[in-house]
Amino acid sequence: METKSGYKAVSKFIIASPYKVRPVADLVRRKTYPDAMAVLENMPHRGAKLMRKTVKSAASNALNRNKKLDETMLYLKEVMVDEGPRMKRVWCRGRGRADMLLKRMCHITVVIDETAAAVKAGK
Repeated sequence: METKSGYKAVSKFIIASPYKVRPVADLVRRKTYPDAMAVLENMPHRGAKLMRKTVKSAASNALNRNKKLDETMLYLKEVMVDEGPRMKRVWCRGRGRADMLLKRMCHITVVIDETAAAVKAGK
């Protein structure tokens, strides 16, 4: 999806805690697309795999909309990890008691834009 500020991809209702995905987002924010993909491919975290899919989707949106772009001309302008709804599950405890188990979800939003050099060369 194209916006005024760049090319956007959103992954919603991902069953992963936003607290675990945000540190991954902090590592790749404002990096070039090749550098961000290199970082995400070498991270062992589950959030890195989820983030990589969203970043790849945003880059393909940019490359398909604008045929003059190259992967090296892109950078991650915005990376947001927002909290989604929580699935509530009952967790049985001793003596007939119950606890609530909250399975947290997150929404990942990635906006990719052209670098300043690419804008000057193309326009």
